[in-house]
Amino acid sequence: MEYSNLISVSGMSGLFELLTSKNDGAIARSLENNTTQFISSRAHQFSHLESIEVYTTRDNVFLAEVFIAMGKSKEALPDDKDPKAVTAYFKKAFPNLDFERVYASDMKKMVKWFSQIKKNNIEPVLPTDDEETESPEVAEKSAK
Repeated sequence: MEYSNLISVSGMSGLFELLTSKNDGAIARSLENNTTQFISSRAHQFSHLESIEVYTTRDNVFLAEVFIAMGKSKEALPDDKDPKAVTAYFKKAFPNLDFERVYASDMKKMVKWFSQIKKNNIEPVLPTDDEETESPEVAEKSAK
């Protein structure tokens, strides 16, 4: 199982491994209970974990970067049901998080998801740029 295959499904708890997609939905396996099911795209929205970004006090970062920092942190994971403990954890594990725009519910979700990927021995991987080189116009604008 690879990090790039993980999805979050609106209205459903936990993470899923995307097995295959269809015109009207997807077949996915739950990381919580290992059940495989069809999930309709008419009733749910899918978000690939590798495309989710998190607000920080600087530029937004990919969720994988937060997960990597959580893995390197010496702090014990808090109970995801205690919002104060979760916020205190992130202030130590990932202090650049923008605590005004990242809600306690989002942080609780990140703790829960991190527990699931850790339990399933999935290594979070930062997405790579498909375009390694910038066009001359973009490089010129970013240099200014």
